[in-house]
Formats: sequence, C-alpha cells, structure tokens
Amino acid sequence: MKNKRRKIKHHRIGQIIASIIQLGYIPTFWTGFIYQGVLKRGCVPILNCWGCPLSLFSCPIGGLQHFFNLHLFPFYIVGFFGAIGMLVGRMACGWLCPFGLFQDLLNKIKTVKLKLPNWMTYIKYAVLIGVAGIISWITLEPWFCKLCPAGIIEAGIPLVLADKTGDIRALVGWLFWTKAAILIGVIVFSILIKRFFCRVLCPIGAIYSVFNRFSLVHLKIDKEKCKQPNCGICAIVCPMDINVYDNPNQKECIRCLECFKNCPGIALTVKFKKPMPWDVKP
Repeated sequence: MKNKRRKIKHHRIGQIIASIIQLGYIPTFWTGFIYQGVLKRGCVPILNCWGCPLSLFSCPIGGLQHFFNLHLFPFYIVGFFGAIGMLVGRMACGWLCPFGLFQDLLNKIKTVKLKLPNWMTYIKYAVLIGVAGIISWITLEPWFCKLCPAGIIEAGIPLVLADKTGDIRALVGWLFWTKAAILIGVIVFSILIKRFFCRVLCPIGAIYSVFNRFSLVHLKIDKEKCKQPNCGICAIVCPMDINVYDNPNQKECIRCLECFKNCPGIALTVKFKKPMPWDVKP
C-alpha cells in the first residue's frame, strides 16, 4: 500500500481540479455562447484562452498584449505576475495549467525520448519580449494569441467544429492553419521531450522562471543525505528534466514537488524564505 500511495502525483490532482474549474462553463454545450460574465474580468496565472467556449477566466498573456495594443503600461498584469512569482515561482505551471497537463499526458506515450539542449530554454524569453511584447506593441495585434497552440486546441478548433452557421468556418485561413501546424509540432515534440512548450515557448514560464530562486516557496537539498550519483530518482520523476542535485530552484523548476515526494534519502525539503533577491547565493 505504501508504494502505491507514493505513486500518486498530487500535482496531477491539482492540474485536473484546476482544469475543471478554469474550463467549467458547462452552459456552452447547449447555448453555444462564450462566457463573458464578471469572472472574465479576472485572470488565472496560466495560459487560458479567452475565446475558449468553456473558459470562465481570462489569460494573463492576452491581458498583457491588450495593454500593449493600447500603448499602456500593464500595471495590473505586472503586479499579478509579480505577486504569483514572488510567492511560489513557477508552481502555477506545475499545479494549475491545463496545457501542462496535456503535455504531461502526451509524454507518457511509449516512444524514444530526447534531451532538450539547454540553449533552447532561452527561446521563451524571445517569445515573451519579441512576440508578446515588441511585435504586439508595434502592430497593435495580440500576435502571441494568434499563434498560441493552447489557444487553437481550447478555442480555435472547438469553435470551428461547433459552428452551425458556417460564418466562423468562412473565416478560416492561413493563420488558422499556421496555428494548427504549430500545435502539431508542439504535440510531436511533447511526446519526445518532457514539457517541450513550457520549456521552449511559453511566455508565462519565462516570466515566472526569473522568480524561482528567491520566491517564498523554496526547495532545499541536503547533499549529505542525498544518494547521488547512485540514485537519480529526482531526475527521473522530474517533468521538466532538470538536475535537482545541482540546483532544485533553477529557472525550469515548476515546483510539482515530485522530487520531494520520491526522494529515498529524504534529502529535499520545502521551506519558506523571505523573498529577498539579495539573499540569493550566486
């Protein structure tokens, strides 16, 4: 019984519950309308397409681009990201994101697995600054939303399939198929590489990653208790494929706590620390 309990992934339960809550507008199945009530005024801390028929909330990256399109500084969005990041770092990515859950399930498909070159993890910063930032500011268009693979699987494809009048299908063009091609690419690479989109392309992951080393929720490793190099369980169970022994608080950690739960030497602990940048060791 003990071994079976250890196999329960608590962050997976969190992902499922969060997905049900965020994508919980059931009336759309008989009304066919996108929810536009008071809840849509608020953001969830992860990707959540506004146009998804089931979505009850807004996407913070969509909100960020909205302010950029108006040439306004996004005080609300910056404060929102800052508060989440200072509190838990990238933990929202591990416990709340439906698209993260989608990638985790894809990677369970039995096939050859590949290692992601470290340099590719920096591409997401270019996506954040270049696509969601500069290009959106200049063109007055939310270009990340136009290309987001989470958006087409949550909104684009369902809206086209549910279209009874043909008006939406008549608008399908090169942008839809480009977005679909990006989704297919993300699906293929997510099967081969753990959390490909989160590590390479997600602008939200890029934002939260800068907070990981000094967020309030913090991981600490006791290297005297650690059974490396003969163990390696933390690396095996990590959905982001990071080396926990070198640094459990590196930028790619999504604080799923699987390493903490599965460590045979009980070498990892979760602690709370004052979120002071100057308190970080180089």
